[in-house]
Parts: sequence; structure tokens; C-alpha cells
Amino acid sequence: MYAVIFKATIKTLDDTYSSTASRLRERAIGTYGCLEFTACTEGNQEIAVSYWKTLDQIRAWKQDPEHLAAQTLGRTKWYSSYQVQIANIEREYTHCVTVSGT
Repeated sequence: MYAVIFKATIKTLDDTYSSTASRLRERAIGTYGCLEFTACTEGNQEIAVSYWKTLDQIRAWKQDPEHLAAQTLGRTKWYSSYQVQIANIEREYTHCVTVSGT
């Protein structure tokens, strides 16, 4: 499994950004096989992490026409800088606390 980590410094976000981000998240999962997509913003910093089974899925997603258009808007309008990292997940640990109803 692979993780794509997107880190950005926000210049300005508008209504177009919100609707585009939502649509692209659905497209990544529904069309390209993204397993999970999580994003958060704190101050002017944004980080998004998506998980994928293969590098081919990531390459296909990067070349999606709507994603390419959003990348252009990101460079010219939404972000002052960004960084993308692709990491291979070698191990995963999970801990879950359950609360009893009794």
C-alpha cells in the first residue's frame, strides 16, 4: 500500500476550492481506487493523505483531466507552495478502544 502526502501553504481558498476538493475526493475513491482520503487545515497549512494499492492508480489519478485542472488552480490561485510525497507503507498498527454500553 502507498500513501500520497500533500502538504501546502494556503494563499487563498474560495467556494470553488471547497466544491472542487469534495468532487475530486469522490472521484479519487470512486474512479481511481483510492482507499481513503483525509485532509485537514490549521491556520494557513493544509495536509491531505490518501492511500492507494498501486503506483499505477496514483499515476492515473495524477493525470485525471479534472485533477490536472485543479492542480493548475492550486499553483496559480490556492497555494503559495506545496509538496507531494509518495511513501510505501511497510507496516501498520491499529489500536481501537471500545466503550461498553453496560
